[in-house]
Amino acid sequence: MRFQTLFEGRWIFAVVIALGIIGGVLGWLWLDIISVLLLLFCINFFRDPDRPIPAGDEVVVAAADGVVADIVEIEEDEVLKTRCRRVGIFLSVFDVHVNKAPIAGKVTYLQHHPGLYLDARNPECSVKNEALTWAIEGAKATLVIRQITGAIARRIVPWSKVGDTVEKGFRFGMIRFGSRTEIYLPMTATVEVKVGDRVSGAQSIIARLA
Repeated sequence: MRFQTLFEGRWIFAVVIALGIIGGVLGWLWLDIISVLLLLFCINFFRDPDRPIPAGDEVVVAAADGVVADIVEIEEDEVLKTRCRRVGIFLSVFDVHVNKAPIAGKVTYLQHHPGLYLDARNPECSVKNEALTWAIEGAKATLVIRQITGAIARRIVPWSKVGDTVEKGFRFGMIRFGSRTEIYLPMTATVEVKVGDRVSGAQSIIARLA
């Protein structure tokens, strides 16, 4: 667990600890139990483990922990303005919510989009929900990554900016409490996951670039 990740949850931890103190002072065992359970949940949510990162410019790793929700061919008309393969990953509240760069390269685009807070499993969330769109220009291709809020996750936190050079697996941001992350791949890429697969950010190989 890293300080940067913990810092994003500082107010949540403060409230939970305050509840525990109040419960102890007033002798309310039920409040102490609730505060302990909430504290354990928060520690689990804000965990940020180091993982071995597969090498190779052609190797694309998952940008998030979660389950592959869909793999579709779609027009990416914001940055690349061409047809792509999109791999969508659903993150539950029990997944690590730190997003990691799927390839090494330079951040060339970053744009916030206000929107709704539909459930991240709703197909319409991809176009209607609040989101942050990134583009990373690598040695073999430029990939677009989209962080999307959900019904519970309502805050996207960017830790990088346009012009930054990132290594594969670099922590570039996080989404708080259940959400969706999308990776837009060139049509020439070979996708190596299928719908329903569980992936780990920065570790699971989701595609290989031509």
